Amino acid sequence: MKIINSIVFVLLLHLVTSCDKKRVFDEYKSVGKSWHKDSIVSFELPKLDSKKTYNLYVNIRDNDDYPFNNLFLIVSLEQPNKKIKVDTLEYQMTNPDGTLLGDGFTDIKESKLFYKRKESFTLNGIYKIHIKHAVRETGKIEGVSTLDGITDVGFRIESTE
Repeated sequence: MKIINSIVFVLLLHLVTSCDKKRVFDEYKSVGKSWHKDSIVSFELPKLDSKKTYNLYVNIRDNDDYPFNNLFLIVSLEQPNKKIKVDTLEYQMTNPDGTLLGDGFTDIKESKLFYKRKESFTLNGIYKIHIKHAVRETGKIEGVSTLDGITDVGFRIESTE
C-alpha cells in the first residue's frame, strides 16, 4: 500500500509542476487584511538568463472587502546598477456589477495582472521589484491610507519560450 501511495504522490507532484512550464519565479507576500499606502512589497528576483526574454506579472489576491472597481499601482524595477524604472499602472478589478474579477472558488480572487512583455535582464547582478498602491478616491488628492480587501501581493516571471 505504501508503494501505491508513493507512486500516486509522485505522479500528482509531476502533474502539478509540469502544468506550469513557463513559470520562472512566482512569489506572494501577505499585506494582512488591508494594504497601507506606505507599505512597499519587494521581491528579489532570481538570476535570469540574459539571452532570454520574459513576461512579468503582478499578482493580487483580494476579497469582497475591496471597495473600488480599479487598482492603481506604482511598480519599480531596480536594476543592478541602481537605476530604477518606475511605472504607474491601472487595472480593472471588478465587473460592471461590482463582482470581483480574477480566479478562485471562494470569496478570495487571484488576479494575474500584466506588467511587462518580453523584458530582458542583460545586466549581471540582483534585480528587485518594489510595488505599492496609489489608489485615490474620486475628487480627492490624498491617497487611500489603508486599502481594504487586498490580502496578498505577488510577482511572477514567465519565460516567453
